[in-house]
Amino acid sequence: MTAADSPVTAHAAPTLRVEAEAILAASVSGISGAVIGLLLGVTGAATQLWGNWSFAVWAALAAAVAAAVSSAVGYWRARTTSSVQWRREISSWRYVVSTVSVVIAHVALTAIATLSMFAVLARSFIGVQLNSFWTTVLLGVTTGIAAWLTYLSASRMTTARLTTLLVSFIAIGTIAAMLTASDPLWWEYHFSQLGTFGDLSSFLFNGTLIAGGLLVTTFTLYVGEDLRALGESERAIRIVSTALFIMGVMLACVGIFPVHVHLLLHNLSASGMALMFLLLLVGGPWIMPRMPRAYFLASWAFLAALVCSIVLFAVGYFGLTAFEIIVFALIFGWLSVFIRFMQVAGEPDPLKG
Repeated sequence: MTAADSPVTAHAAPTLRVEAEAILAASVSGISGAVIGLLLGVTGAATQLWGNWSFAVWAALAAAVAAAVSSAVGYWRARTTSSVQWRREISSWRYVVSTVSVVIAHVALTAIATLSMFAVLARSFIGVQLNSFWTTVLLGVTTGIAAWLTYLSASRMTTARLTTLLVSFIAIGTIAAMLTASDPLWWEYHFSQLGTFGDLSSFLFNGTLIAGGLLVTTFTLYVGEDLRALGESERAIRIVSTALFIMGVMLACVGIFPVHVHLLLHNLSASGMALMFLLLLVGGPWIMPRMPRAYFLASWAFLAALVCSIVLFAVGYFGLTAFEIIVFALIFGWLSVFIRFMQVAGEPDPLKG
């Protein structure tokens, strides 16, 4: 069986039902957003594009709500209407957790994307005043597009799509935390300093880690089925799924226990995540022998980069913050490479020929 034949990958193919339901979600959300936009225009509550409780804030909130409803419905219906048997066999509590994590990621990305878009518009149309027509149109279009895109994304979730969602969510959430940090010199301490301020920056940083951890635990459901489709042993599937699940739990615990709340648990959580990463990185050839040789070469490259980073940090070439960011990037970079190779592992391997 090739990667293209994987039941998970096959489920990602466009279907008439998904397209029709996505348009329906966009229509309902667009009409609802237009009504809210009309009320904002009539009352004069949001005539400015940018600022405190400006139109941008209302648009981000409305788009986030539309994304939450659409992604939740789309992801849940993907289970109940899917012909892929394994999705129906997932226990309800695990599917609830996976649904929550998928919804949180879509909501966060939608809100940040909406704010970014209106920030650009505000810089492009300086001093513009919005009347009822424009608040109605802009909010209707914004919520409609948000619902349409998130419904399509959630209803066609695969391992590769989930990886993209995870990496995008982690990267954007972390960057947003950096940009909103109340202490511009946070980087002089350590990466986890971002979670200690008790403000919006800390909420974004810790919330991103917690939700990202939930996404990684969801990730194990898809990885396990993809490995099974490749013919890997049940032992290999258990090891990989368990290691990834522990990584997800540890990542969430890093956010649950910031350094100023419980230093020991914070450090143990970060160390546990790193250990699972090393297990999968070093033990790959013995755990997953069916993976392509090119993947193992890439894994050794990641390991070499990790070792070099440790050496450079030990000799004082760069500080703790840079080291933590590099390790963080290596973990999620490796995860992306691992998934991409797993998607094509069923093809003939030129390095074995």
